[in-house]
This record gives sequence, structure tokens and C-alpha cells, in this order.
Amino acid sequence: MENLDLDFAALLVGLTAFTGLVWAIDHLLFRRRRLAGNADAREPVIVEYCRSFFPVILAVLVIRSFLAEPFRIPSSSMMPTLLIGDFILVNKFAYGIRLPVSHHKLLALGEPRRGDVVVFRFPQDPRIDYIKRVVGLPGDRVSYRDKIVYVNDQAVAQEQIGAYRGEGAGAEMTGSVLKIERLFDIEHQILQRRSGSGFYPVHEGPWTVPAGHYFVLGDNRDNSQDSRFWGFVPEENLVGKAFLIWMNWDRRNGGVDFGRIGTVIK
Repeated sequence: MENLDLDFAALLVGLTAFTGLVWAIDHLLFRRRRLAGNADAREPVIVEYCRSFFPVILAVLVIRSFLAEPFRIPSSSMMPTLLIGDFILVNKFAYGIRLPVSHHKLLALGEPRRGDVVVFRFPQDPRIDYIKRVVGLPGDRVSYRDKIVYVNDQAVAQEQIGAYRGEGAGAEMTGSVLKIERLFDIEHQILQRRSGSGFYPVHEGPWTVPAGHYFVLGDNRDNSQDSRFWGFVPEENLVGKAFLIWMNWDRRNGGVDFGRIGTVIK
């Protein structure tokens, strides 16, 4: 996917540190002296701004780093689950609490399950965020043959619904086959081309998922660069679990799609 937001975390940390430090230094070293000389003395403009913005920036940093983070979907690799122009929220504590910027895990709270839609830092370039669906857990044996996923030599069930009709930026996928895939206890929709191998060469596997890693696929199976092509996602690259669409903006489809607002991601 999916260059979602590169250095915003570092910017927030820097702004929080700067505004907090300026406010603290003035409060501890200069404020009393300034008021002693003139009770009506105004604090410097930079101090006033830092005092006003520090709690706001700190709140944004805490919410974004430890609770929920917004992302935008710029590609079709997760259609039909996620459309180009969807704005989503990602649960940042689903797989543990991590420090911003360094991504060091402070507290382990859970692990990905098959079927989870996850945001992660692309293993080949951690500056870029990707979003895919977890298919293989550590120790699983995964293969992809004749457009069917096999996990531990068990075929993942599929049921054809019909032809897909894409709109707006997703119109190029019109005519693809829409299916329901039952990944053990998780049911979700996928897209596949009617014939041929898709936009990328077929990689069938099998792949054995190493400890501490995950095998991920896009729901738009013939239009997704995923673990079939570049390998596994290390646990330390996980950002969080996508859980809600809070906005959709597709200029090619008339702007806001109010029908997608509030959609739970499955």
C-alpha cells in the first residue's frame, strides 16, 4: 500500500518535547523572576504558544501512539474489503504497546489471528506502511495453487458470488470474480481475475512461516504484492489491527461515500 504517513510520529515526538521543554524551563527558571519585577508582565510569545499547544500535541501523540491511528488507503490491493479513498482507524494496542519512533514493545497484549487485517511496516522498506490480511501464523505451511490458499495442506474454502462492479477509482476491477473466502472461522470477500495469473507472476509456494513472522495476502488476490512475492512480516514490524472505516473520499466517484462511514473492517 501504501505510504500512509512517514515521519509524523517523529514530528509529534519532537514537537511534544520542544513545547514541553520551553514551558517547563520558563516555569522553573524565569516565571517567578518575571512576575516579581512586574506582576502584570506577560510571558514571551513563544512560551505562551508552547504552554497552549503542549497538552494538545501530547494528547494527539498518546492517542495516535497507543490507542488508534488513522490511515488512508491509496491502492486497490485490499479490494473489495477496503477501497481506494477509505480512511481507516487502526487499533495500536491490539498486538502490544510500543514506543513511538523506536517501536520498542513495552507490553505484549495479544497476537495476530488468521483473518486479521493488519497494518505493518514493509519489511523491505520500513518507512512505508502496508495493509494486508494475515493468512499464515508462525509454523504454518502456506501455499497458493489455482487461486486457492492452502494452510497446513488444508484448502481454504471459497464460494463464488458473481461479477464485481467497481466504481470510481476502483472501476478497473469491474468484471473480476467476487468470492467469499472462509479462512477457518473468519469469513471475508476477495476478488480474483476470471482468467490468467493476474498482474504479477504466480508464486505457489509452499512457504513455511518462521517463528515471530506472519504470512499476509491482499484480498484483491491478482492485484496485490504480498508475502507471495517478498516474504514474511516480522512481528516487530506490526503497527496494529485495522478495525473501522471512518471516511471515504474518492474524487472519481463524486467525493464522500457516506455509506462506507462507520463500516467495521472484517
